[in-house]
Amino acid sequence: MNLSEMREILKARDLQLTKSLGQNFLHDGNQLRRIVAAAELSPTDQVLEIGPGLGPLTELLLASGAPVLAIEKDARLATYLRERFATTPNLTLLHDDALAFLQRGNAPPAAAVPEATTPDQPADWSTWKLVANLPYSVASPILVELALHPHRPERMVTTLQLEVAQRIMAEADSEHYGVLTLLLQLHYTSPGYFRIPAGCFFPPPDVDSACLTLLRRPQPLLDLRQTRVFVRVVKRAFSQRRKMMFKLLKSEWPEEALHAAFAQLGISPQERAEKVGLEVFTEFSKLLAA
Repeated sequence: MNLSEMREILKARDLQLTKSLGQNFLHDGNQLRRIVAAAELSPTDQVLEIGPGLGPLTELLLASGAPVLAIEKDARLATYLRERFATTPNLTLLHDDALAFLQRGNAPPAAAVPEATTPDQPADWSTWKLVANLPYSVASPILVELALHPHRPERMVTTLQLEVAQRIMAEADSEHYGVLTLLLQLHYTSPGYFRIPAGCFFPPPDVDSACLTLLRRPQPLLDLRQTRVFVRVVKRAFSQRRKMMFKLLKSEWPEEALHAAFAQLGISPQERAEKVGLEVFTEFSKLLAA
């Protein structure tokens, strides 16, 4: 689907794009193929696509032979997609809010969707790959939701704001380093990202874009209990970036336990969170969780 075809479809259906839904549709064929190539799909994979829009990426994902679960929030676009892919057997299309869908944990009964479960036994995404041009307004919370899921996807290939990609890839003591960095890097590594010019989208976004690949770590750095502590520690430590980490954490943990952990790991009580790397945060969380 090129730009002319995209314009014709929108005009024929009198579809006005909604900025609040982050509807900037990627139409450049070269960039779409690069995204699919980064996913390294095979017919045995299961693919989650969020925000398919008019379906240019969906079409390429389906061509891999893999079953695709596409979640579209806009009812008008969901209707169009059902018509366009009516005869495509390996597509399951849901009209839903993707973030709410993930947070609910229970998937509806469908061939390409993880079976409905209870909150104590959440849907299993561990054999899935997320491949999506994520709506920029909800990209970060969607990625965090999936990354912290006990059965997280094996690979995530997503188009994001360039700044968000830089935040995820950031190192300690850099301007982009923060909560998002640590919550994603705890469970994922990345070979990098490639930039996508604004002119490849319709309408062109006001921000720079990039496609980022995230690969699930072969072995988790923390168990589930330690991960919960890690999330609490990181969020509290970065809640006020200019304050010392120790002072922020003592509102939730006993000072004696904090002093012991800081001393064992060689962290100064005057240190700020932005100076502390992932490895130290993980070891710190293990000590507090013990």
